[in-house]
Amino acid sequence: MKQWLLLCCLLFALSCKDKKADLSGETPISAADFEAAFPVFNTSTTITDTGLVRKADTTTIGYKALTQYFPDTALALITGKDKKMAIHPVGLISKEKEKYFLFNITQHKKTRLVVMVTDKKMAYLASKELLDNQQNDGYNHFVSINKEPTFTISREKTTGDNVLKFTRTGWAFNTDAFMVVVNDSNEDPVKTAVINPIDTLPRKNKYSGDYVRNDKNYISIRDGKDQNTYLFFIHFEKNNGNCVGELKGDMKMKSARTAQFLQNGDPCVIDFNFDGNYVSMKEQGSCGNHRGIQCFFDDSFRKKREPKPKKKK
Repeated sequence: MKQWLLLCCLLFALSCKDKKADLSGETPISAADFEAAFPVFNTSTTITDTGLVRKADTTTIGYKALTQYFPDTALALITGKDKKMAIHPVGLISKEKEKYFLFNITQHKKTRLVVMVTDKKMAYLASKELLDNQQNDGYNHFVSINKEPTFTISREKTTGDNVLKFTRTGWAFNTDAFMVVVNDSNEDPVKTAVINPIDTLPRKNKYSGDYVRNDKNYISIRDGKDQNTYLFFIHFEKNNGNCVGELKGDMKMKSARTAQFLQNGDPCVIDFNFDGNYVSMKEQGSCGNHRGIQCFFDDSFRKKREPKPKKKK
């Protein structure tokens, strides 16, 4: 008798396990069941406007289920007042402090890719529309998502003279909102001009100066608050300008010839090594918020000779 009872309990437990959660929203849905509806993203991915619908899972999430965890006011900023929509999960990125839920929202013939952020307890933090499938401007539109995650929204087209024109804007969540961390374009001369924000600061200390390869690849180093601290600004362009990195910060000397960039709240760590008239940099942390996906802070530059001051007559 006990064996039969044990078998019945086991079969009941298995049947409950196999039963799919109700995602309509007509009944409360647990955080675990809601999260399980989203495929986990473990690697970098790219989603195009033409592949937006195919990228989504076939599972349907009801509007009422979605608003159990995301406020309808946040959805209304994206979709308007119309609550008739089809919602399909696309992916989930889980980090140490946040969770990023990506899903498609289809209204009539328009499909949008949306990301919403929660903390680990599923409290809503922020949201952003990333892409839609109704951009009729002659460009290819896509979003690239790395492990940070940084969401790089891009548009590009090849002109009649076989020149690639592009604009890329990278967005990352910071504390309570999304902010721009990458802004790269070869379409607008104002956007392509590199502005050195520390150029006019003092350069009297031992390693202060400009270390350059050309006007698009350099490190500027200026005096910091003391002899062991330097301000720096890095700008580089690789892969024919298709991958750009840029970072401004403080480096602290670790020894007579080595220094490190390490900032609270930023996973990026960069080691610097000074050797004669050269400085080399090596990315140790995860610096995807400050560069393109396919290039790294890993290079060396030669110090530019300072012009001698003119003698007064």
